[in-house]
Amino acid sequence: MSFSPLPATLIEPIVRGALLEDLGRCGDLTSDAVIPHDCTATLVLKSRQAGVVAGLDLVSYAFLLVEPAINIQIWRPDGSDVGAGETIARLSGPARGLLTAERTALNFLCRLSGIATATAAMVEAVRGHKARIVSTRKTTPGLRVLEKYAVRVGGGANHRFGLDDGVLIKDNHIAIAGDIRTAIERARAAAGHMVKVEVEVDTLKQLDAALAIGVDAVLLDNMSVEDLARAVSIVGGRTITEASGRVTPKTAAAIAATGVDLISMGWLTHSAPILDIGLDMPDHQNICKHLN
Repeated sequence: MSFSPLPATLIEPIVRGALLEDLGRCGDLTSDAVIPHDCTATLVLKSRQAGVVAGLDLVSYAFLLVEPAINIQIWRPDGSDVGAGETIARLSGPARGLLTAERTALNFLCRLSGIATATAAMVEAVRGHKARIVSTRKTTPGLRVLEKYAVRVGGGANHRFGLDDGVLIKDNHIAIAGDIRTAIERARAAAGHMVKVEVEVDTLKQLDAALAIGVDAVLLDNMSVEDLARAVSIVGGRTITEASGRVTPKTAAAIAATGVDLISMGWLTHSAPILDIGLDMPDHQNICKHLN
């Protein structure tokens, strides 16, 4: 599995904003009241179910922005497969800071690890076929860069990041433009030479029309497995084929077997369940150690 970490300039403002949302106007009332200011502690991030880890850079920022004196030792980096009960990281330092940043850190880690885990399961479901699993723009507002990163950590790839990435002519574009030919011709006339044009087709008749004009990719939307196989045969390698709609772990293998190049699904980033991860105190840990 190959992926690059996200630049700090992208993730730091997101984490900072999440912390500000949680801290509100006067900070962590509970920890400030209950925990002595000179108390230190050691806690561990532990997975409570099997999955794929993603989001540890955000965890680090969450704790260090709250308390720079916290020490973080990562044992299972992003992309690691972990089992239930496995320790992911060890954190030690001022106890107030650990407790204040806990929820923000876990929100990011559980969410992104859930996406990576779901993606890995889909990648495994289509193993042996050429189809790649790709995510869409159906992301949590403000968190797209993170959620699409988590898809890559899970072994998937990304579709468009935004409307400015490329031209994707969908059913409503075609309906308002009047017909598929008009929509494609207008797109070709307006797009620069670096911009690819993809068109969504619901029927084999629309596919024939798109191929006759020429496009860089076709999105075969909500087609049956039989029609997908026919579509791939009709395309004959002339353009990229993407299957979308009603894709589940149970249907993915049959869809991949049709020979499509890509399988896209929105639920990876909008509905994947979290991976349950907790911040726990080790069994041997003293209740509270005081700074010297």
